[in-house]
Amino acid sequence: MDKTKKKQITDFLINNGVIIVMFVLVFYTGLTADNFFTSGNLLNTLMNMSARLVIALGIAGCVITAGCDLSAGRMIGFGACIAGVLLQRMDYSGKFFPNMEPMNIFLVVLIVMVICGIFGSITGFFIAYLSVPPFIATLAMMEIILGINMIFTNATPLGGYVTEYTNVATGRFLGISYLIWIAVIVAAITWFIFNMTRHGKYMYAIGGNPQAAEVAGVPVKMTLILIYMKAAMMYGLAGFMLGAKAGGASVALGLGYEMEAIAACTIGGVSVTGGRGRVSSAVIGVAVFELLKVALQYLGMDANAQWIAIGVVIFIAISLDIRKYIAKK
Repeated sequence: MDKTKKKQITDFLINNGVIIVMFVLVFYTGLTADNFFTSGNLLNTLMNMSARLVIALGIAGCVITAGCDLSAGRMIGFGACIAGVLLQRMDYSGKFFPNMEPMNIFLVVLIVMVICGIFGSITGFFIAYLSVPPFIATLAMMEIILGINMIFTNATPLGGYVTEYTNVATGRFLGISYLIWIAVIVAAITWFIFNMTRHGKYMYAIGGNPQAAEVAGVPVKMTLILIYMKAAMMYGLAGFMLGAKAGGASVALGLGYEMEAIAACTIGGVSVTGGRGRVSSAVIGVAVFELLKVALQYLGMDANAQWIAIGVVIFIAISLDIRKYIAKK
């Protein structure tokens, strides 16, 4: 074997080390633990992946432009609380708006996504027009959204949802949860945007070199606003989905989800240095995280220790991504 081919194989094994180790762990868990390789466990894992995939697809656009979005977790909780107060039963003793009839769930989804999208566009405006670094802009929005949500709900947990809302999580079509179908639809729409629209091409151009993109006529500022607006709308949708799954919501819902989503994107191949990443990258990354969690649970690892394992995976994933960037330079 010549040196070039050997180096290619070595680079492939190193760059995809996390994914390879995950598959080995899953295979080992399947051999040693009962009921791991079952359709029920697979569907349950896919259902847990659904909302997280929607979040990762939203954050992927930000990361492709060499940005990030630290407000995602709080935006998820905000979206879930908005949906919650609009979809409580009339006979629920802790109803937020006692005299208001529950709204149509499709209208509620639209309201949640529009409200979250407005806040996302504000973040995008500060990043695009005032050159505020994405880390700082989204950190500020994270605190603003938390404060608004705590004032809005008075930090009170919500519950007592109408069955039409909880059925979003419990209902099935062709034997598959509605949550999974929502994630598939969002992934398909995102793939179309990334690959078949000018917006997608602009996004990759900005991630590769924003100055060159602007010189080439790319509307950099408007594209950035749309990216953060679109991402926030996805966080709102994910909050709606998680609220239905949990049967309740609070300001704490979604806490820390943004970090896991960024790490999932990176594991799958979305580069934190910008310009690279696909929808499949987010799917692979989210799958790695969910399968890792499930495998560790089946192997009997302490629930608190699982956070350490996830942290190690994040460290390795980011390090490998930076390694690829340095190698290209």
